[in-house]
Amino acid sequence: MLRAFILLGFGFYMMFLHISGDISKYINMKYSYLSFSAMIASFLLAIIQLIMVFRDEDETSHEHAGHIHSGENTIWKKFFVYTLLAYPLVVGFLFPVATLDSTIVSAKGFHFPKNNAAGDDPYAANQFLRPDTSGYFGKTDYEKMMEKEKALIIHQNPIVVTDENYLMTMEILYNYPGEFTGKKIKFTGFVYNDPVTKSGNLFLFRFGIIHCVADSGVFGMLVKMPEGTEKLANDTWISVSGEITQDYYAPFKMNIPSLEVEKYMKIDKPKEVYVYRKY
Repeated sequence: MLRAFILLGFGFYMMFLHISGDISKYINMKYSYLSFSAMIASFLLAIIQLIMVFRDEDETSHEHAGHIHSGENTIWKKFFVYTLLAYPLVVGFLFPVATLDSTIVSAKGFHFPKNNAAGDDPYAANQFLRPDTSGYFGKTDYEKMMEKEKALIIHQNPIVVTDENYLMTMEILYNYPGEFTGKKIKFTGFVYNDPVTKSGNLFLFRFGIIHCVADSGVFGMLVKMPEGTEKLANDTWISVSGEITQDYYAPFKMNIPSLEVEKYMKIDKPKEVYVYRKY
């Protein structure tokens, strides 16, 4: 019976995530059908488990064998397993979903082009600054996709970055920095004051999800604010516009795309703080 309740719990929790919209904080909504399918499967398995319980299929014989061969050892094993399964449900229902912010960047730092701690598995690699989807495709297919997507924005001036094309645009800018130098661009993000950058320079970031939260990362650009700009605190949301340039960033020992800001405006934190990779 306890297994049936746990399965029902998982089903109701995934249903809650879909109804509340919080499912978008865990996966790219392109794959929402998978979590929806898992929800349906949880309910079906729970119903099957309940049918088995009420029909008492071999339940008596199983319990008798458990007492003869395992005794208290089996009880403690079951207690451990059920506690382990119930734990994510308790955490999920009782604790609010946390929104990532600059404290995560400060704690982990950011690297370029990606964190290699996960080895060659792109699905387990947290990315930083530059979106990189090359690990999900063959070399030829990836190059074709990049060229096709580059064609969508190369003639725009200014380039208007939206929630829908944020990760695509950033990946293209980092892959073809020379072709976009001198172009105008407009985008929004939250402020991160990197202690390495010069006074007046900061990073403007968005947290993005490639497929799911396991390959999530913080993506954006180095921005050079106009002279005399007030110091903006971390997590201040701003909209900026200006000209794309390139700057040498010492920690990476390389030039990276940057923005010479011409105009900026403080904005309210958006309702949806995450961006997702579209294909």
